[in-house]
Amino acid sequence: MGNVHATVPAMAKTEPNGSERLPGPTGDETPLGVLVGRLAQADPTRPAISCAGESVSRAELESRTNRLARAYRDLGVIRDSFVTIGLPNGIGFFEATIAAWKLGATPQPISSRLPAAERSAIIDLANPSLVVGVDPSEAPGRTTVPARFEPDSSLPSDPLPEVIGASFKAPTSGGSTGRPKLIIATQPATWEGVMGFATVLRVPQDGVHLVTGPLYHNGPFMTSVLALLSGNHLVVMPRFDPPVALALIEQHQVDWMYAVPTMMHRIWRLPEAERTRHDLSSLHVVFHMAAPCPIWLKEAWIDWLGAERILELYGGTEAQSFTVITGSEWLERRGSVGRPVLGEMRVLDADGNELPPGQVGEIWMRRGESAPPPYRYVGASAKSRPGGWESLGDMGRMDEDGYIYLSDRDTDMILVGGANVYPAEVEAALDEHPKVTSSCVIGLPDDDYGNAVHAIVQAVEPVTGPALDEFLRSRLATYKRPRTYEFVTAPLRGDDGKVRRTALRAERLAGGGGSPER
Repeated sequence: MGNVHATVPAMAKTEPNGSERLPGPTGDETPLGVLVGRLAQADPTRPAISCAGESVSRAELESRTNRLARAYRDLGVIRDSFVTIGLPNGIGFFEATIAAWKLGATPQPISSRLPAAERSAIIDLANPSLVVGVDPSEAPGRTTVPARFEPDSSLPSDPLPEVIGASFKAPTSGGSTGRPKLIIATQPATWEGVMGFATVLRVPQDGVHLVTGPLYHNGPFMTSVLALLSGNHLVVMPRFDPPVALALIEQHQVDWMYAVPTMMHRIWRLPEAERTRHDLSSLHVVFHMAAPCPIWLKEAWIDWLGAERILELYGGTEAQSFTVITGSEWLERRGSVGRPVLGEMRVLDADGNELPPGQVGEIWMRRGESAPPPYRYVGASAKSRPGGWESLGDMGRMDEDGYIYLSDRDTDMILVGGANVYPAEVEAALDEHPKVTSSCVIGLPDDDYGNAVHAIVQAVEPVTGPALDEFLRSRLATYKRPRTYEFVTAPLRGDDGKVRRTALRAERLAGGGGSPER
């Protein structure tokens, strides 16, 4: 089977609470910013978001975000501007997002744990009208408000005029060299434009949703806002913790949770008595993505919870195309990530020729032959081919029925617990150290994170791993810093300036190379 094409199921014209949809500004579209208010009208006292002992009802969330939107407007937020949100997981993150939508602005989430230099680079790229939760020193010349900012109590809390922004999100990612880029959705901020994704991912109406991942990542951001706007009670974890996650599922009767394989592995590693003592009968969907899931781990979860509860997605933030596979399908095709449910995929060789079923090549995607692009980059360019095809650098194969099986990345990118680490960025930081002559960064297998960052370093004079780690602390986020170091005397780059990452990694996997130091 050649190209595979599918579309998201038809989008129903009902509100998240099941009632008839009220007309939007054009009579056909419902702005995302009005949905919380409509949910509040249906059930004002139902919890909307809970996190770390705090909770807000639907009515409180509507009132608070109306006041917050007015405060943002007074600070200069306008339609189709970016609002950079550098808040940690919590109620405030969602309030800032909803307030931006109410003004027709685009929420632009960034990590609250990034080093200052990285965060400043993203802010400069986004050029936002407002920066939320970031120290003013990291956004000189820009309007900022701190975490837990409270609008003036005199501001009205009644609904604002309905407005639809041109884009509903603008998350960040790293480019092929690790430089930041924005991935701006070209989908307007309407419920009709996004509710089909909730259908595909089996997000219920008026359910309970466990938010396990960092909200600056696209996966947790998308799934949680889909759940919130579908009337779900969001139970937000400030940071993932396996026993706490299981306890929250039982306490709140969670029916849908997001996970990456690292989280699944950490839960599975708990003592069996602790893992099985909680009542998980309410949990209908465990949705995982962001990194390949080891076959043994997926089998373990299917055996534990049942195949019908496990759902997996493969695709990028760009959403040119994505696949979905249920646990039951997976048992029939172990290792597959499913068939496209949106857009098209094909597998090509290095010369652009389509490969027959079963042969590994590069995976190319597009939304459709004449479909408009679902995103645009700021700070990067897509890897593309004629006809609207684009690649994320993944390698894999397709079977006769169109199911995709991933093999490895065509690029040198390292996936650490679902987060992207680009060797060039880490090497550039290492090479700043006065004792480092050259460096090469590779990923080595790790049971917990999938991969661990390993640095091979040529030094002009002795230096230790702890000393290098301290040097990198202010330059790189924690997950990007090498877990282990290895010191060599031979140059790591040829005369042409290139480094043989693939060969160096293969040598270490085969048992060659020096002894790692931490």
